[in-house]
Amino acid sequence: MAKVVALANQKGGVGKTTTAINLAASLALLGKKVLLLDADPQANATSGLGFDIELEGIYECLVGEKRAEEVILQSPDIKKLWVLPSSIDLVAADTELPKMENSHHIIKNVIEPIRDKFDYILIDCSPSLGYTTVNILTAADSVLIPVQCEYLALEGLSKLLNTIKIVKSGLNPELEIEGFVLTMYMRNRLNNQVATEVREHFGPLAFDTVIQRNIRLGEAPSHGKPVMLYDAAATGAINYLTLAKEFLKRNKKVKQATK
Repeated sequence: MAKVVALANQKGGVGKTTTAINLAASLALLGKKVLLLDADPQANATSGLGFDIELEGIYECLVGEKRAEEVILQSPDIKKLWVLPSSIDLVAADTELPKMENSHHIIKNVIEPIRDKFDYILIDCSPSLGYTTVNILTAADSVLIPVQCEYLALEGLSKLLNTIKIVKSGLNPELEIEGFVLTMYMRNRLNNQVATEVREHFGPLAFDTVIQRNIRLGEAPSHGKPVMLYDAAATGAINYLTLAKEFLKRNKKVKQATK
């Protein structure tokens, strides 16, 4: 059964979608079968992997018009990577989901029939803590939190952590924090201070790998490719492949510890 990992941060511009795209691609290149579920109405993860944002996808699954297996798309460039696309229609989900039966578990019910087809399902959440994000957290096994190396990025973390705590206390007792990934890092005093604070406060939950600011990383989505296919020698490509290896190493240790 796939491990379901939500990538969440209600603050926009912290590298969440960039991390979703490139971590998913890196894990697939390392031999894992990965589904990237785009749950952001902006559909940047969908377009960032070269897919049309006008296609049927997660919204049609939520309202019961399609099954996930009917709308999943395989990457033409990375054979072990699949995408469940998003579209602007998903904007309506926050108002439509609460009206549905068993409403907090809609996304979980969409994912469940396909979990045995993948090793990992990564979900790119929208930059909000609305009903759809809570629905995703109810479906997830863990939450991966990208944190931009700026002080303003730290200020909103308490709201996200409180939401995770609420979901864990009621809707999903098994929900865990996968970790914190420092993004948009530059070698300067401010970024170093923020990185130090995150490591001191969250300890081993902070990944060792840091994602550096990189022009190629910013350019890749406009070409519909993850950075490692756009420029394999780019710093961003190296960073995300390193993050994927650390991610797999951590999960291997957890599996061994639970045996």
